[in-house]
Amino acid sequence: MGTLKTKIFDHDTDVDVTHKINSVELNNWIAHLNYVEAELVNFIRLCTKEFRQKLKDESIKERFKTLKVKNETMLTLLNTYANSRTHIVECEDSHCDMTYISEHESFRKSYLNHIEQYRGLKNNFFNNVLGD
Repeated sequence: MGTLKTKIFDHDTDVDVTHKINSVELNNWIAHLNYVEAELVNFIRLCTKEFRQKLKDESIKERFKTLKVKNETMLTLLNTYANSRTHIVECEDSHCDMTYISEHESFRKSYLNHIEQYRGLKNNFFNNVLGD
């Protein structure tokens, strides 16, 4: 492929462009999950202190803790995956490129599923605390 820098040039192939876009997307996922990690810490603290009495569903705190572990695991997997992408430059055939592209799609599905779970729990927390 050449390089993993994300600037797209006129001479880049479609596969090069795909790899560059996937790299940007991956970096965004990692940044977002780092933010989610900080939010999960705050939600756990809120469940322990400020909103403990207001929570109708006491399992929410434990679900936040479980999701925090999953978030940490997802971050580790994505960071490992990001490091492995440095080998894309060594791809010499379409099979190699497609392996990376397929792997990225798999991570995309996992990331989106994780974010959906997080948003659902977050909404559940707010509905629980606000009584909606």
